[in-house]
Amino acid sequence: MPSIRELSAVDPPLIIQAFLAQGWRNRSEAEYHRYYEQSLRGERVALVAEDKAGFAGYVTIEWTSGYSPFRAAGIPEIVDFNVLVRCRRRGIGTALMDEAERRIRARSPVAGIGVGLYADYGGAQILYACRGYIPDGRGLWQGLTQLKYGDQAAVNDDLVIYLTKSLY
Repeated sequence: MPSIRELSAVDPPLIIQAFLAQGWRNRSEAEYHRYYEQSLRGERVALVAEDKAGFAGYVTIEWTSGYSPFRAAGIPEIVDFNVLVRCRRRGIGTALMDEAERRIRARSPVAGIGVGLYADYGGAQILYACRGYIPDGRGLWQGLTQLKYGDQAAVNDDLVIYLTKSLY
């Protein structure tokens, strides 16, 4: 079983090294330093999972979502959830989500999350559905812009739908 703890100041380079080792080059160490600083200010919680080999994945919670419908409703958002490829299908993602939901439940009856729509997000889509997340009914978004009929969009990490889950 993985151990789950909060992100520390020494974690960012370890996370980047782990991502580079599996060929992920689209992350910056500065992003994780920002997460740490935001956690110190109480704006975000960043949770890290470790197994016997070390860093295995992480998830963050934004207490004030950038997604306007969640922000207006006071729904915290699970943002930026990643598990190393070598660690998938071993309960690490489940343990991270369990802890994130436990922390959200202490402050809100509902958790929110956005999920990408192309095949790279297939595992996350299945995980969220199995955990009881349902679409919030506001359709497709590109970044923080709601798309309407006839709009064109790039298929990338910013093309998402948002989901919610009742935690009670």
